[in-house]
Amino acid sequence: MAKDLYETLGVSKGASDDEIKKAYRKLAHKHHPDKAGGNTEKFKEINAAYQVLSDKEKRGQYDQYGQTFEQGQRGGGGQGFGGFDFSGFQQGGQGFGGDFGGGFEDIFSDIFGGASGGRQNSQKAGRDIQVDAEISFEEMVKGAHREVSLLRRVVCDQCRGSGGEPGTKEETCHTCKGSGQIKQTMRSFFGTFVQASTCSTCSGIGKTYAKKCHKCGGDGRVREQQKIAFDIPAGISNGQTISLQGQGEAGERGSSNGDLFVNIHVKPHNYFERKGDDILSTQHISFSQAVLGDKISVRTIDDKISIKIPSGTQSGETFRIKEQGIPQLGRNSIRGHQLVKIIVDVPKNLSRDQRKLLEELKKAGL
Repeated sequence: MAKDLYETLGVSKGASDDEIKKAYRKLAHKHHPDKAGGNTEKFKEINAAYQVLSDKEKRGQYDQYGQTFEQGQRGGGGQGFGGFDFSGFQQGGQGFGGDFGGGFEDIFSDIFGGASGGRQNSQKAGRDIQVDAEISFEEMVKGAHREVSLLRRVVCDQCRGSGGEPGTKEETCHTCKGSGQIKQTMRSFFGTFVQASTCSTCSGIGKTYAKKCHKCGGDGRVREQQKIAFDIPAGISNGQTISLQGQGEAGERGSSNGDLFVNIHVKPHNYFERKGDDILSTQHISFSQAVLGDKISVRTIDDKISIKIPSGTQSGETFRIKEQGIPQLGRNSIRGHQLVKIIVDVPKNLSRDQRKLLEELKKAGL
């Protein structure tokens, strides 16, 4: 296995589950041994990497321990390639054994048009949806509320997702005889196996209706424009994504809905900057204030605060205003600080009296 599993799949360490799955499918298609130009060893590496990165627990362990995790996965018999067990293959029409976490079957389904053995869930979950939301710097600190309008598939209210016209009789599918699958024996690089593809007549349900629903045409879903409201938590970072479970498109025939992913974009501020949970700002003071000291008013995200500038303050010094920063995400009671960088303005144009005073100070050694 490649030392870096993310590099094997060509994704970044912060890649989402969907990005990892898409990368896996693309590479598995390219390197599958039964396809022209396929590469067996590369195919094994890709599958082994996917088995780890597609599992939240294994991925977390890999991110934390790296190669130590990989060695631990090799501790069991037949667990080469980082825990991906090829010992479960059987020939002679016996299908596949072993646990492939669903990913391997998915790729066979994509390449050959059906499942790689055994009956899988023929109804597809709803599609995920991604949208973008822009918030101000102040909303990033304090939280915000947004509403988006989406055109998405929802369960048909006429047939309640069944696909049949209300009142019509439900019948056993004549094509698949109620199994929901059409099976055929195929030969591959790994031997002979049974390919089961979803029945196109009943879409894998095993049942049909004498008459399809007039509103959805038998799909069980219709497209509707809907508004979805959601809260953006205080302390969220630019580029972070909020996951709203079940707010994507409706699944087929009662399958689970997809999710809605909201990508957050924070608009830059003309006065404040963010560094972790701290807020950075700059404050200009005069030469005399720096030399003699003073009390000045400083703008914070909430209000204006008076701070003391001690005599002899140098340009570039930073003062900290406690707990005037950004709340920790999910812990609003804990806030960072505001760091104020002082800029001493040196006057360019002096009056005759001002110059005379400075010359006297110069003579005095100041």
